[in-house]
Amino acid sequence: MDLALKDRVVFVAGASRGIGKGIAAVFLEEGARVMVTGRDAGVLSAAAAELGADRAERVMTFAGDLTQAPVIAEAHRVVMARWGSVDALVCNIGSGTAKNGWQITAADWEPVFQINLWATVRLVELFLPAMVEARRGSITLISSIAGLESLGAPIPYGAAKAALEHYSKDLARRVGRHGVRANTVAPGNILFPGGTWQRKLDLNQAGVTAMIAAEVPLARFGTPAEIGAAVAFLASDRAAFITGACVVADGGQTRA
Repeated sequence: MDLALKDRVVFVAGASRGIGKGIAAVFLEEGARVMVTGRDAGVLSAAAAELGADRAERVMTFAGDLTQAPVIAEAHRVVMARWGSVDALVCNIGSGTAKNGWQITAADWEPVFQINLWATVRLVELFLPAMVEARRGSITLISSIAGLESLGAPIPYGAAKAALEHYSKDLARRVGRHGVRANTVAPGNILFPGGTWQRKLDLNQAGVTAMIAAEVPLARFGTPAEIGAAVAFLASDRAAFITGACVVADGGQTRA
């Protein structure tokens, strides 16, 4: 399906590897212009070279820690200076690294919310006004099925992702009348080199494979490209009547 994304400007936060890189790749395949961001300049540069091997004029990079407000402001300035507007904002900022168990202190909670919630909120707050003024735009937040059900993930992580999903739903109700849509994609178990599931497989292939077979009806991992396809669809005019949704891409794992 042609999603009619040619020359649309897309800002993908957290696109140097894994899910974010898969999202950027799909948008580029659809003809969009994409800013890819990441904290590690070397990793980001390698990703951009791979993504833009034959489309360098449609890829730009920004290296920096987008949990920091001044860095977000600079990223916004850079993309606006080059392309003048952003049609689609994709917030793929997060980490499942957190203390597990129930004896959790404020010091354990705060960094988890900083990366899994507040960084995204700051991004949206900076990019949203221009979308409202233009009366068009799409915002997609990348969450997790850990925000939907209790799956054994660390409590602060699940709570932060649940907050992100609620934020998106409420935001959609408030900005819809201004022509802006906001949605969430909640991935399940996504496998990619260097990712959490690759590390778990390396440590215990038999156990992880058995878990996937037992818990996921499709009996396999998902891919970054599959998440990218969902995000690109939501950002396109094909999804013009979809807002406030949480698209679950988990092979059927969640039950609620």
